Amino acid sequence: MTTRNKTAIRIGSLVAASVALVIAGVVWQGRRSGATTSSYRIEAVTRGPLSVVVNATGTIEPEEVVDIGAQVIGMIKEFGVDPQASGKPIDYLSEVEEGTILARIDDSVYQTRYERAAAFVEQAKAQCDQAKVNVTRAEADLGQSKATLQKAERDWKRAEQLKLTQTISDADHDAVEAAFEVGKADVRIAEAAIEQQRAALRLSEKALAVAEADRREAQRNLDYTVIRSPVKGVIVDRRVNIGQTVVSSLNAPSLFLIAKDLKKLQVWASVNEADVGRIRKGQAVRFSVDAFPNEFFVGKVNQIRLNAAMTQNVVTYTVIVETDNLSGKLLPYLTANLQFEIERRSDALLVSNAALRWQPLLERVAPEFRAAFDRSAASATASSGTSGGPPAAIPPHEQAVVWTPEGPYVRPVVVRVGLSDGVSTEILSGDLEAGRPLVVGDESEHDQSETVSPFAPQMFGGGRR
Repeated sequence: MTTRNKTAIRIGSLVAASVALVIAGVVWQGRRSGATTSSYRIEAVTRGPLSVVVNATGTIEPEEVVDIGAQVIGMIKEFGVDPQASGKPIDYLSEVEEGTILARIDDSVYQTRYERAAAFVEQAKAQCDQAKVNVTRAEADLGQSKATLQKAERDWKRAEQLKLTQTISDADHDAVEAAFEVGKADVRIAEAAIEQQRAALRLSEKALAVAEADRREAQRNLDYTVIRSPVKGVIVDRRVNIGQTVVSSLNAPSLFLIAKDLKKLQVWASVNEADVGRIRKGQAVRFSVDAFPNEFFVGKVNQIRLNAAMTQNVVTYTVIVETDNLSGKLLPYLTANLQFEIERRSDALLVSNAALRWQPLLERVAPEFRAAFDRSAASATASSGTSGGPPAAIPPHEQAVVWTPEGPYVRPVVVRVGLSDGVSTEILSGDLEAGRPLVVGDESEHDQSETVSPFAPQMFGGGRR
């Protein structure tokens, strides 16, 4: 090969290398300039329903629960028979009628007391009958004494007349007069005896009444050994077993818990003091339970109780919500997640809350609006003492600004807001219509791998990690 050819080949190699370096530099610069490109996340204005709710948690309770207790002391001897399952004893979930026997307490002691009280009644009756006989006898004695007195009185009057004619001796006259006085005394004694016997009769009648009261008490205690259901319902809880001794003291021991009607339930919701002012009687409520996470149940507020509770400095009020349970799905004591509907709009112009919170950089604002935006941002910063920015929640009927994309810039739109459910906000007025795009945030795309300049020195024989 000649020297000229070698020189041409070398020059061509150098030119090719230079071109390759230039191309590599251009590619690296392009990658670097495109390593982070900014764009907007857009959501359109929509139209649809909006509801404002207050969230709370609560517990499902039976509408009316009857706690069955015992009024006497004794051992549980046996349970009653389940009316719906022949031959089976009363147990959990047994459906009972009013008067159904739930359990029997050992009645041997109370039967003995009743028999003794009944014997005392018979004894008091006998004493009362004897007192009545004594009164009758005393009345008869009084009649006899009165008859004797009448005869003595006639003899004394006859003796008085004979004395005037001196046809009777003084001794006979005195004897007749003494007999008359004795007759009067006998009558008074007989009358006193009657009063005494009548008093004895009254005492015996009172003793009979006491004995009969004791017998009734003994009968009642004997009846209390049979525990009966006072209502129609379902046994939610059975709290005793056969052989267990029931001790009745100041508080009657609880044996059974009966739900009167599980077709109607209540939800006892704990509502924060900040929200209870927006709750009213008759308000619509919907709620869910963990047992059926994809299903909502409905109810209405029946009562707002005034006995507030404080837990860790948080004040809550109990709100009672009534609901129907015709399907039987809801069970007592499930935890419910409630939504109290405060207000509803059926057809509202809605924007995302993120669109109300987002603010652009000054250089992204359309040029004709930059001066006003800069003054507004400076005024907001000076008045709040912070770095500016919209509030987390804009009160209803206040003005706010949303941004709509316009080429490479964004343009402000002043609106007046209404209700908000925490995700979307109602627009009451402003130059907006359904379907108009609004900026809700920035979206940055970064290259997954960091590109290194081919001209940069390689440290320790390797690239950057």
